[in-house]
Amino acid sequence: MKIPTRPAGPTLLLLAALTFQSQAGLGGSNLVFYGVAALAMILFFYIVVSVADNFMVIESKSIGIEDSKTMGLFPSFREIFRGKKPDYLEKAHVYTLTKGYDIPMEGEPAEVIREPKVTRFAITPPDFFGLMPIPKVIVEEGDTVKAGDPVFYDKKLDRIKFCAPVSGEVIAIKRGLKRSIAEVVILADNEQVTRNYTLPAGNTSREELVDFLLESGVWPCIRQRPYNRLADPDVVPRDIFISTFDTSPVGPDLRFSVRGRMDVFQAGIDVVRRLTDGLVYLGLDGRGDDPSPFADVTGTQNRYFRGPHPAGNVGTQIHHIHPCGPGDNTVWTLDVDAVLLIGELFKNGRYDTTRLVALTGGSFSEPCYVRTRAGANIGELIAGEKVEENSRIISGDVLSGAKKTTDGFLNFFDNQITAIPEGNEAEMFGWLLPVKPRASISPTIPVFSKHLDITTNTHGEKRAFVVNNDYEQVLPMDIYLTQLMKSILVNDLENMEGLGIYELVPEDVALAEFACVSKQPLQQILRQGHDTMIEQG
Repeated sequence: MKIPTRPAGPTLLLLAALTFQSQAGLGGSNLVFYGVAALAMILFFYIVVSVADNFMVIESKSIGIEDSKTMGLFPSFREIFRGKKPDYLEKAHVYTLTKGYDIPMEGEPAEVIREPKVTRFAITPPDFFGLMPIPKVIVEEGDTVKAGDPVFYDKKLDRIKFCAPVSGEVIAIKRGLKRSIAEVVILADNEQVTRNYTLPAGNTSREELVDFLLESGVWPCIRQRPYNRLADPDVVPRDIFISTFDTSPVGPDLRFSVRGRMDVFQAGIDVVRRLTDGLVYLGLDGRGDDPSPFADVTGTQNRYFRGPHPAGNVGTQIHHIHPCGPGDNTVWTLDVDAVLLIGELFKNGRYDTTRLVALTGGSFSEPCYVRTRAGANIGELIAGEKVEENSRIISGDVLSGAKKTTDGFLNFFDNQITAIPEGNEAEMFGWLLPVKPRASISPTIPVFSKHLDITTNTHGEKRAFVVNNDYEQVLPMDIYLTQLMKSILVNDLENMEGLGIYELVPEDVALAEFACVSKQPLQQILRQGHDTMIEQG
């Protein structure tokens, strides 16, 4: 808020005193007096108008005007010099975000789709936050399953079934620390067979629809905020949010995922609409010259977003449309692949986790897309690609993805595999002598290329948690992130709640972690705070 500073009043008194002294020295001349009086009136008028301008912005936010920053008395310099919006945005609900950062990274996937032969798939309990580490496994090694057959369930949430992504033979049940279930691996059949379903009637009640989704195995693709955990079937969400574009570094173009499948996506939306008494919001990409193909979907509230990453994060979109919270402000989120999974079930009667996965990053010689199913083995998925030696393979993007080996499996919610060089080579003088361009939000390191060779080197070690303005530059939310993180570290529950912990999930702070000069693991700290809040109820 543009509030005038306190020294304005004393400054005017000082000017008035100098004026009277000038009058006495000049034999009663009023010229200086009138000049200072006019200046004082201009300053006073500016103060009044500035306060009025800010109050108009605050009031427009409180009554829900979409772009409240344009409701002031005067336009900002950014608005004056901003480029013209495309025609399709003239009458649309548009949010233009100025905070964020697009990491200039090479390895963007080409519009080429390949279909590698993958024989092993896995469903991994750690992919689902809120699930007990040792769920009840109802299959054994050597069992034969169909796509959609239950594999395990949570002992506390036994209504939610986790199903096989493919048909085939269960060849391994791998365990992690303290005997937790790490992976259930399936050797896929050459010809896929799906479980048979008896679809509910179109006029069935919401309770019967929820029961069918739980039994069918598609329920785990629905997540709930706060905390981004498995959706509670006993909760009716206030609203449901779906982001239809990805702004993460060299992220996939989700328009390819629905090419030729818009009828399936629409069928999924029709089902999702019946799960809430509120609204289903679609976050659309407003950065291009052409409208999003998702804009033709019916039964949803469409909101366009423009700006750098994390404009595509569903958490950012929720914050600007209608923030979430505990109790009656609980919301659910789905991604495009989740809607397609539900749509396939209700339109074609099959459990089909088919998806496009983007192979991205500078270590791939030819970044592209591959068509596969959820939980594919990463080694087999990239077997036909040329990958540089000494590279790190990540399931997801470089900001919030998980490190994997070629023996690992694609995480359930991921549609991207990133490979970048390991930054384990020593740098002479480190940051003191930047011999090559590197991604940074600081203007002291100019970057003239949009395709930098990004490595895993953090260019520094963890150090004292200093306070600066870096987080605010890349987090397009009205949240004091530094104060929130420090509240989590000291277990100050009241401050954690007041500073907005309910609105954030780890992917929302991933870019701030990249920009952090203190090298703090912000995603890990935030998850620690979520665990604490859940334990406290």
